[in-house]
Amino acid sequence: MNATDTPRGLALVALIALGASACISTETRAPAPVPVVAAAPAPAPTFTGPVLTGDGSCTAPAPADAPAIAIGIGECDLVRLKGKPPTDVLVGEGRAGREVQVLYTEPGAKELYFFINNRLDRIVK
Repeated sequence: MNATDTPRGLALVALIALGASACISTETRAPAPVPVVAAAPAPAPTFTGPVLTGDGSCTAPAPADAPAIAIGIGECDLVRLKGKPPTDVLVGEGRAGREVQVLYTEPGAKELYFFINNRLDRIVK
């Protein structure tokens, strides 16, 4: 008597054949390479006008065109409008370019001015 003569034997042979076929791959080539796109370098930040140094002084006199402290004025415009040097200045480079934090300690309060590329970005009081 042969194993394929009984229904149970036939099912066993079919199961073994199915399992063996699942292990055999017909793929003979490597997958297509994925193209790599390099990120374009960020453009160099541009800004005009005098800027603050780490000691709070300006690199040149500030023009008298900013009438009030408002978003968008330059670093030295702030010093000119305040009428006194800042308490502290932090100058650095960030993702957006030149980043400056200017601290003024006022009686009873502190004001922190954040500049990006020589333009006032936000004020924290």
